[in-house]
This record gives sequence, C-alpha cells and structure tokens, in this order.
Amino acid sequence: MTALGLSVCISMAAAVSLGMTRFAYALLLPPMRDDLLWSYTLAGAMNTFNAVGYLVGALLTPMALRRLGAVRVLIWGALFATLFMALTGFLIDTSALLLQRFLAGVASAAVFVSGGLLAARLGAQTPSQSGLLLGIYYGGTGWGIVLSALMVPAALSWAQAQGVNHPWSWAWWTLAGLCLMLTILLIVIRLPLNRWAPDAPLSTMASTKSQPTGQALRQWFFALLGYGCFGVGYIGYMTFVVALLREQGATPTDITLFYGLLGIAVVVSSRVWAGLLNRYRGGQALSILNGLLSVATLIPAMTSAWPLMMLSGLIFGVVFLSLVASTTAMVKHNLPPEQWASGISVFTVIFALGQIVGPVVVGWIADGEGGLQRGLLFSALALLLGSYFAWQQKPLTEKPSP
Repeated sequence: MTALGLSVCISMAAAVSLGMTRFAYALLLPPMRDDLLWSYTLAGAMNTFNAVGYLVGALLTPMALRRLGAVRVLIWGALFATLFMALTGFLIDTSALLLQRFLAGVASAAVFVSGGLLAARLGAQTPSQSGLLLGIYYGGTGWGIVLSALMVPAALSWAQAQGVNHPWSWAWWTLAGLCLMLTILLIVIRLPLNRWAPDAPLSTMASTKSQPTGQALRQWFFALLGYGCFGVGYIGYMTFVVALLREQGATPTDITLFYGLLGIAVVVSSRVWAGLLNRYRGGQALSILNGLLSVATLIPAMTSAWPLMMLSGLIFGVVFLSLVASTTAMVKHNLPPEQWASGISVFTVIFALGQIVGPVVVGWIADGEGGLQRGLLFSALALLLGSYFAWQQKPLTEKPSP
C-alpha cells in the first residue's frame, strides 16, 4: 500500500475521533435539549466536558505513545471512542452524560494525536507530498461529518416514527456502528502502517520527555495563543450552528444539506491548502486560516439569509481542519522527528484549553439577550484575535525544513 493510500485509511481515524465523536453532537444537541429540557449553557457544557477529556487525553497520550506505539494507541483509542458513543444512547442523567462526554474526549485525543503523528511520519517518507498527506488525514474529519449529516436525521426520523422514547438514542447507536466499521479498517491496515511509519526507538522517544515545557511555551508563544483562540472560537460554531439553523426555521433536509456541504468542504480542503502548509514555517498559515474562519463565523451572527448561511458552512468547512493541520506542519518544519510527538501534544493541549472555554461561554451568552447570534459573534472575535497573534509567530530557525 502506498503512503497516499495509507493516509486515506488513517483519515478514517479523524472521522471517528472528531467527525462523529465530537461534531455529530451539533446535530443531536437540538433534540436532546428539547427532550431533556437543557439550557444552552448546559448544552454547551456537554462539549466543555468533552474538551476537558480531550485535554486529559492529550496529556496522557505521549506516555501511551512511548509505551504502546502510535498504531496501538490509534486502534485502542478508536475502540474506546466507539464504546463511549454507544453508551450515550443508554443515558439520560445529566451527570452520566457529562461523564460520557469526558471519557469520549479522552479517547478522541488519543486517536487524533496518534493519527496526526502517523500522518506526519508518512509525510517524512515522501516530503513532496507532506502537506497533502497531512491535509488528507485531517480532512478525513469531513467524511465523519458527512456520514453524521446523512445518518443522524435518518435515525431520528425512524425512531420518531416508531414512537420510541428518547429517539436521539438511536442516532448515537447508529454512529457507534459506523465508528466500529471504521475502527475495523484501522485494524486491517496496522501491519503496513507499522512498516511505513515505525515508532522511533524507545531511547529516542524517551528523550523527548526531557524537553522543558517552559522552553516550548516560549518558542511557540504567539502560535499557541493563536491556536488557543482558534479552539475558543471554532467550537462555538460547531456546537451551536445547527441549533441556530433550527431556531431560524431550517428543515431537517436543509440542515442535512448544510452540514453535509460543510463536511464535503472539509474533505476537499486538503488540496486547497496543501501548498500553504508546505510554504510557510512560521505562523502565517495559522493566521490566514484563522482570519477566514472569523469571516465564516461572523456571517450567521449577522444574518439569517439562507444562501449566506450555506456560504458560511462552505467557508468554515474548507478552512477549519486545515488550520489544525497547519500546526502539525509547523511542528514538522521546525523540530526533528523525535520531537514531533511532544510538539504536536503541546499544541493539542492549548487547543483543548480553548475548547473548554468556548462552548459554555457561547451557551451562557446564548441564554441571555441576543441569543445564539450574539454567542457566535463572540466566537468570531476570538478567531480574529487568534489571527493577529498567529501572524506574530516566527520560524524557530532560519534553516529551511527538508
């Protein structure tokens, strides 16, 4: 199997960890909120707890990588993410659902960090395709979003037609089945993946543990600020934009079209931004993409016109996961391979901190005067601030990356 083929297969890990485990919640938030009588603050807290779990997972993943290797962490993380997705359908208690979202966040971080590391290693084997391979991996999240957009409304409609209690449960079980099938694919490719992207020797990997956190924070200060603002801003949109569409009178078909278009845009984004990721070694790519994302988020905060809402989803989808890929590319351009895992993890931790703040703050704003549109205005401003910070980041060395 070629590096390109393996990258496509690994991208299904992103579909599991982000496309379904995290982002399918936007489609399920409105029926769960209506059924369980949540405020927007509580609905946002569900994703805040998911982000706390993601932070814990990001902190634990480097240790797991040293002990188990990236491929095993990827597979076990995907299996646990699938399990936690299935458990959601059996829960209605608020505390239990918050715990489930936390555990799903831990598992998704393990999958996302290990998958990004494997994609970076594949890119090192074919430097001319490095940006493309990273983009394909992160763009795989789009397939998860598309599958969610197609299957969640169908599962909800079927369950409602059957007259079952809590019809949203069947949507979670449907998503768990999809996650299981994609996890089986990851198990099938584990041997060629180990050949193409082997782990560094344990002694080398252990040396990354000695890298001082303070030094990393100083070196990446502006990029980390920009990425943290991205975490705050983007998650508000991805948590509440479907709920806003529902408030504005969008039909289930409209929502499927909107979310499906967003997901397809994520998939194609790997080709759109591959050159940008290869070209810049500082924070320029992160800054440019943050700025575009701010515009996409500002649109639904200012208007309910349907064509503009679709444009917002298109721009958002074609940008947001490539922004994540830009930080992995920055690490790869500026650090030796044995430090990639720790470098990616530092960015992942900051990303998680931003995501902890974003959902509950946007939900709290949405519960007040101005509603969800004012909440998304806060998200757009956070993204704009992130664009400014990221532009200040310089390469760590003057030597061009190989």
